[in-house]
Amino acid sequence: MLTLRAKAGVLVGGVVAAALAAGVATSVVSPAQATESAQVTESNRATESNQATESNQVAESAQAADLDSPEKKDIAMQLVSSAENSSLDWRAQYGYIEDIGDGRGFTGGIIGFTSGTHDMLELVERYTDEHPGNGLEKFLPALRAVDGTDSTAGLGQAYVRAWEAEAEKAAFQQAQDAERDRAYFDPAVEQAKADGLRALGQFAYYDAMVMHGPGEDPVSFGGIRATALRNATPPSQGGDETVYLDAFLDARKAAMLTEEAHSETGRVDTQQRKFLREGNLDLDPPLRWTVYEGDPVYEIL
Repeated sequence: MLTLRAKAGVLVGGVVAAALAAGVATSVVSPAQATESAQVTESNRATESNQATESNQVAESAQAADLDSPEKKDIAMQLVSSAENSSLDWRAQYGYIEDIGDGRGFTGGIIGFTSGTHDMLELVERYTDEHPGNGLEKFLPALRAVDGTDSTAGLGQAYVRAWEAEAEKAAFQQAQDAERDRAYFDPAVEQAKADGLRALGQFAYYDAMVMHGPGEDPVSFGGIRATALRNATPPSQGGDETVYLDAFLDARKAAMLTEEAHSETGRVDTQQRKFLREGNLDLDPPLRWTVYEGDPVYEIL
């Protein structure tokens, strides 16, 4: 709105005087009124500025979420699935199971639980505790017998069929989710946060824990992290996050190369290291990566 202003003590004449004489309304603002109006305008601008700042802070907070936020956790599941199953549809993997010849017996489920490394046994035991009489319960003696070996004796195709059938049930899907979180996701994210790492570093820890297990030997997660700590300082101790993650990925790759089954290092080189080189420490979309030679370019937009 346009406001006419006249200085105090100045006679009003000419057109304005004529208008007054004719009874036409005019708007004349005193200096005090003008000051008050300016103050209100400035106050409104400050309020709008604060609101915009708060809105930007909320947007930045949402964008820079940790890996355990729903959006980032789903991204993490897709990234792991691209490496484990050559698919972003991680929810389609509950029923996956096969012996891939890596010395770990049967590999199955959303993160590759294995009959030879104890986590498949723990999954079925916990599931049976909550849902006795399920289709996998009768295989518990065989799972205990082969735990720690590459054998699938006592399991075979009957176990494969039972796993696939059980995976159709919401209860077994929830059991897989819970065991993933208890044994791998939650401990990895908690440790990464303690080390001052953002979502990319949290994912690097989680992916390493899924593949190598949470142990302390040189080729388990604890040993890989220990190697990284000898070569770089984590952000929680004042170190540079990129430098530290480089050291962690170096140690992870070295651990992978000690085993033929894990010697394809694309999930480090062309996935995590790519995001690191792009400076995407918050693991924000759009994300584009490959894992294995001949794979498509995966995208999360």
